Formats: sequence, C-alpha cells, structure tokens
Amino acid sequence: MAEENIYTFENEEYRRTYWHTCSHVLAQAMKRLHPEVKLAIGPSIDNGFYYDFDTPEPFTEGQLAELEAEMRKICKEKLKLERFELPREEAIRFMEEKGEPFKLELIHDLPEDAVISFYKQGEFTDLCAGPHLDSTGRIKGNAIKLTACNAAYWRGDSNRETLQRIYGIAFPKKDELDEYLAKIEEAKKRDHRKLGKELGLFMLRDEGPGFPFFLPKGMTLKNTLLDYWRKVHKKYGYVEISTPIMLNRQLWERSGHWDHYKNNMYTTVIDEVDFAVKPMNCPGGMLVYASEPHSYKELPLRVGEIGLVHRHELSGALHGLFRVRCFNQDDAHVFMTREQMQDVIQETVRLFDEVYSVFGLSYTIELSTMPEDHIGTVEEWERNQDILKQAITAMGKDFVINEGDGAFYGPKLDFHLADSLGRTWQCGTIQLDSQLPERFELEYTGEDGQKHRPVMIHRVVLGSIERFIGVITEHFAGAFPAWLAPVQVKLLPVTDRAGEYAEKISAQLDAQGFRVEVDGRNEKIGKKIREATLEKIPYMLVVGDRDMENGTVSVRHRSGEDLGAMSLEQFAALLGTEVKEMTIR
Repeated sequence: MAEENIYTFENEEYRRTYWHTCSHVLAQAMKRLHPEVKLAIGPSIDNGFYYDFDTPEPFTEGQLAELEAEMRKICKEKLKLERFELPREEAIRFMEEKGEPFKLELIHDLPEDAVISFYKQGEFTDLCAGPHLDSTGRIKGNAIKLTACNAAYWRGDSNRETLQRIYGIAFPKKDELDEYLAKIEEAKKRDHRKLGKELGLFMLRDEGPGFPFFLPKGMTLKNTLLDYWRKVHKKYGYVEISTPIMLNRQLWERSGHWDHYKNNMYTTVIDEVDFAVKPMNCPGGMLVYASEPHSYKELPLRVGEIGLVHRHELSGALHGLFRVRCFNQDDAHVFMTREQMQDVIQETVRLFDEVYSVFGLSYTIELSTMPEDHIGTVEEWERNQDILKQAITAMGKDFVINEGDGAFYGPKLDFHLADSLGRTWQCGTIQLDSQLPERFELEYTGEDGQKHRPVMIHRVVLGSIERFIGVITEHFAGAFPAWLAPVQVKLLPVTDRAGEYAEKISAQLDAQGFRVEVDGRNEKIGKKIREATLEKIPYMLVVGDRDMENGTVSVRHRSGEDLGAMSLEQFAALLGTEVKEMTIR
C-alpha cells in the first residue's frame, strides 16, 4: 500500500476503522435521543457498519433520519476519541452504573487475563477493543446514511433477546455516498426475487420456506444452464454420476460430516437406523470410486454430479435463491496422483475461466487456510496449501489469504465473481483433499504394480445452481443473453389476418430449436411491443400485411433497436449465430 493511500478507503484497515467509529457515533446519537435504549454491539462489516440496540419497537424511517441528523452534529463537534482500560471489577461497576446489561455480559465472558478497554467521545463511552479514528471530526457528516433497521437475536441465539439492528454506510466524500446509493437503487431494480416473480422464473412459498419452486420458464433457464454445464465438462473429460439423496449415519461419520456438520443436516430414522439427507455429494462420490479397482492409467479421473443437497439454514438467513435449504450443486471430484496435482488444479482454473467468461463475470481468488476444526496433520495442510499457491502463481493469478476458513478436510481456492454492479459473489471453489481418500481407503494400482492412495479435489464452478441463477438474474437485470433466455423470440401479429402467418413462422423457428411464443391477443401492437420488452425477450418479430405479402418479418431487439424487415432465413441465421457463439447482448 502506497504511503499516500494509508488514510483512504483503498486501505481496508482504514476503511473498517472509519466504519467502526461510525457505529460508535450512531450509538452516541441513539443515547442522546433515546437514553432508555440499551446498547449491544456495533462492528464494521463488509459494506458499512451496524449497531444492535434493545428497544421496544423497530425504528421508523423518520426516526432513522433523526438519528442521521444527530450523527452529523456529533461529527461537527469533532469529539476526541480517548481509549482507557479498567480492571475487571471496576469495568463491571462502570457498566452496572450505566445500566447496560449486554455490556456486562460481554465483560463477564472475557477471559480472566483479558485487557478490558473503553473508548470515550464527549459524554459517551463504550466498551470496545478498537481501533478507532482519533476524532469524530474525521467523519464526513453529510456522507453518512442509515440504510435499514432489522430484527436480530442477541449473539445470534433465537432463544435470546430480539434486538433492533440499524445498518449504515459512510464515505469520506458525499459524491461517493451518492454513487453508492445509486448502485443500491439499481440493485433493488435488479433484485432476483422481484424479477423472478415478474418474469415467471420461480416462486417462494410459506409452505416450504427455503425450498424454491421453479416455474416453466425458470426450468427452461435452469435446464439450458445445465446443458451448457454438461457440454463444457464433457469437453474437459468429465463423466457424470448420480448418488442417493439419503445415506446412513455410518457413512457420514466415516466422512467426518457427522462430527463437523451435523447441525446443518436433516436426519431421519429408517428401520431403526439413523439416516441423513445429504448436505453435499462427496461421500457418495467416494463410494462410487471405491466400487471398482482403478489403475494409474485412468488418472486423473474426473467425476461430476448435479446433486440435490439439503442444508438447514436459520429462517432469518434465508434470502431468495441466494440462501436456500435445498439446491442443486454442480459438484465434481477429480482423483489423481500426487504428481498430477498442480496440472489438475490449473486445468480446473482454465475451465472456470472459460465458464465465467461466457457470462461476462470476472473474479478474484481467496486461498482459505486451515481452520481450528480440521482433520489431518499440520504438515499435510501446509503441503497442500503450498501446492495451491504454486499452481495459481504459475498461472499469473493473484490471490489473497483467508486465514482459517478452509474446509475441515483441506485448504481451498474460493472464486469471488464480480457482477455488472461490481458486487462480489462466492461461487466457485477448488478444495484440495488428502483426508477423505484416506478415510475411505481409496486406492489405485501404480505403474510399479503396488497399491497407492489417490489425492482428490472437490470443486464446483457454478456452486449452487439456484444461487448462480439468482446472481446472473441480477447481473443481467433479467435480460439474459439469447442463448440462455427462456423465450428467445416473440411473434407479434399486427392484425388478426397476420395471426396464421405468425403461427407458421413460430412453427418453423420451433423446428430449428428456438424457443418461441406468439402473442395472438387482440391488442394494439404498441402494447404488445411494450409488454414483450418488459418480459425482456431478446427478439420481437412484428408481422403485418406487408410481411405476409413479402414473406418477411420485421425484427426488433429488446434494446429498442429496429433491425428492419428480413427473411425468416436471415433472422434464423442471425439468432443462430448469437446462440452458438453465446453472445452477450
């Protein structure tokens, strides 16, 4: 980081310190306006900050505006932030006098030898480890915005108090805030839940929270996406399998998932035996590999599966297709020798590059290292982490370290996709694993005629198919490329007389494999065009008396571009090229 950028938002540490200080300004404003409110916690987060408060009722937009105004006053007061420490008993008395039960609980839960620090700004003092800016005057008051107020459980425990969480965002300059808020408004228009309903893609019902229903057009989109997945994986030498949705407890204990993932698994009892609905496809893939002998000549063996998995998510975490309780995962496992590891990792990255480029998505890479809750030796983890580093470094790829966030069985490369609004989504992952092959006693016969243990990678490129559909719905704002669009062409007859001609054209396009609809309603053509545009259908073919006479179609693109009259053969060639080349338009 260049010296001149240390105190800018380019520096993540400074950005988080800025937002953390903003959370204290919010808490101070709250105490000034509503002294009866009790304080919980107020951290910085990836996009701003929040503070949790114990208050009887949710705050209205008007009350948030009042808090914002008070925050601006506090910034103008240029209050110095002063850090001090207290011994445990004094810290407890201090918070008892202030009547802050949540802060008292936090102090009681600290280790006996913990340093208990506070930050004071004017009349306000908060329990906090810091760091903070040196003055509230460092914060640009007119570049603060409180964005939402939601319910949140104290310490994430549904059995504890329900608090009000107020979210906010702030920037060093007002125009940066304006730009951010404009993106938020654009994101609202692109919300996949809104578009999913408007475009007839999927629905969510109270009868199945977290279990999405895909509608006919959504299934067309999903199946087209999976057809592409199968095509590209066949090109890279993958075979496809399917494994059972439910397997017994013994298997999950063997894989380690029962010990490390049980709270997220749905379980049942069959014939007095514990079973679990699979939260991932890996153990089934192990059994498939172990079902027959293998030779080094077969390796690397690339095995893919579009597996339906179920994971228990808290109801408060559910969010459209982004966080669901059942989804299809484009899982794949590649079994290989140790000598093949770097080549296989690089081949997988090249596959990712090919797939993401089709959607116009760029990415950044995180290397997630050994978590506290892991299996295998530290030496194995370090060796596998080094192999991942070497493989992507040799490809000229940059990465950042995400300490302690690896899978319990191995380190991983996480691919964070950037959409058209610059938001990032973690979709792809490559996980290097030498533990499950050991647990399942997987083998292959080497060139020396002896039995050897393979190494494997777990990998997904799209991740959750449902979540990826949510991502690209927002990325394209529902205007999917022609190859992916549920309906590629809509015929719009101008008069009743042209209706039969439109049906004939539709049948010819359908026979060529295009997805076509006819709007035969007795409505004005302007209305039909507007509605087809709102449905984000790539091409509209307007047909009237002149088109019938000349054997043509008048072509309009959803962008509003009028491509004029052309023969059906010309249009089919135009659309066919766009579909074949997977053009983004």
